[in-house]
Amino acid sequence: MSCARPGDGWPTKSVQQLATALVGWFADDTEYAIALSGGVDSAVVARAATLAGARCHAVTAIGPAVSARELQDAREIARCVGIEHHWIDADELADVRYRTNDARRCFHCKTNLFAAVRARFPGATIVTGTNRDDLGDYRPGLEAARNAAVRAPLAELGIGKVQVRQLARWWHLAIANKPASPCLASRIAYGVEVTEERLRRIDAAEQLLRQLGAQDCRVRLHADELARIEVPQSDLARLLQEPVRQQIVDGLLGLGFRFVAIDLQPLRSGSLNQVLVPLPT
Repeated sequence: MSCARPGDGWPTKSVQQLATALVGWFADDTEYAIALSGGVDSAVVARAATLAGARCHAVTAIGPAVSARELQDAREIARCVGIEHHWIDADELADVRYRTNDARRCFHCKTNLFAAVRARFPGATIVTGTNRDDLGDYRPGLEAARNAAVRAPLAELGIGKVQVRQLARWWHLAIANKPASPCLASRIAYGVEVTEERLRRIDAAEQLLRQLGAQDCRVRLHADELARIEVPQSDLARLLQEPVRQQIVDGLLGLGFRFVAIDLQPLRSGSLNQVLVPLPT
């Protein structure tokens, strides 16, 4: 991933105003610990902090639920925006509540992570890349953030995902169009135990799909080791054509999945949360 790319006509005046507001959010004497995931949201927040001249550190969680690709992107983002970078292992698999994987898994994970960040930087305000659009889904991690007095400048300023990508282009961040990539544990259906082996298997399966051309994909793991593949509508037909279909089947069975299914509905965020909503009667 390169640090910058040529401008493409951005920004408009409104984007420039957003950039000014986001940089201004950091314009004080506070020390900040910015949770840098490797995605575009936290990259934009980190860039704003450095432009503000804030006392800031980037903190990235390491562990089996974070893919090597995301770690590499986080490292490169920190280098590109010029922010001091730290790795923190919250050891989430040591928490039986996390491994059990009920609907509160994300709450337990984020609670442990924020505690680890607080221990490393006791005087800092913890900041995340949560944006306005994230507030509409079921996200128990947001409760953990509130409990830990974590701040979210994008959400606080009413900045959504489209505007985040505009800001990333304004600041010439090469990941402006990078698809969202939540932690690997979010691919495992509630009630199915989170294990390191399953996380590694999901990561390997998604790597295979990207090699076959599906750059934006999810491999959801359900009971009985069933893999349910989600891709955008534009990729569905190609994955069902030979020899790609057989390569997917052979590859995922070889990784240890027992069943391989492609969801006829296109990729959607938080699809595993559908089980939390009662069916209409």
